[in-house]
Amino acid sequence: MAIDLDRPLRIGLVSVSDRASAGIYEDQGIPALRSWFESALTTPWEIVTRLIPDERGAIEAALIDLVDNQRCDLVLTTGGTGPARRDVTPEATLAVATREMPGFGEQMRQISLRFVPTAILSRQVGVVRECADHAALIMNLPGQPKSIRETLEGLKDAQGQQQVAGIFAAVPYCIDLIGGPYIETDETVCKAFRPKSALRTRPA
Repeated sequence: MAIDLDRPLRIGLVSVSDRASAGIYEDQGIPALRSWFESALTTPWEIVTRLIPDERGAIEAALIDLVDNQRCDLVLTTGGTGPARRDVTPEATLAVATREMPGFGEQMRQISLRFVPTAILSRQVGVVRECADHAALIMNLPGQPKSIRETLEGLKDAQGQQQVAGIFAAVPYCIDLIGGPYIETDETVCKAFRPKSALRTRPA
C-alpha cells in the first residue's frame, strides 16, 4: 500500500482521569492539547479524542483503537503517570508498544525538573506502536495545561531564545521515519528539527 505523505496528520488525544471521565469536573488536558496544536502546526491536522478512567484495560484498548483502527500517526495521553496505585498509563502504554523511545520520557523529566523536584516521580514514556501497514508515536504527557505547553515547546528566556528544547521538536522527524505525513510547525512556537537531507521544499 502506498503511503500518502501529504495527508493531514491524524492525532489521537487521550485524557486519563477517573473524575473527569465521570463528569465530576471538566477535563483540561484535551482542550489544552487542542489549543497548543492550533498554535503550533502549520500543516493540516485532525484529531480523535478519548476521555477514559484510570483503568489499564481501558487505556490499552483506547491506544490500540486509535492506532490500529483510527489510523492516528501521533497519540498523546495526559494523566495517570505518577506513583499512585491508580496511575497506570505508562504500564498500559508499554503493553501496546512495539518499541520504546526512552529519550522522550527523559527530556520531559528534564524540563519539569526546572520547576519542581517532584518531577522525578513522573513515569512518562514514549513508544512506537506498529501494525501491519501503519505505525504511530505514543507519548504520555502531564495533566496540567501549563506543564503540557512547557513539555511540548520547551523553555525560552525573556527574549524568546530557546533554553531547553521541548519534546515536539523531535516529533515531526520521528513521524517521517515511521512513515507518517510531513509535518511543519510555526517556529515561533516550536521549531521542528530535521537533518538537511530530510527537509522538503514547499512549492512557492
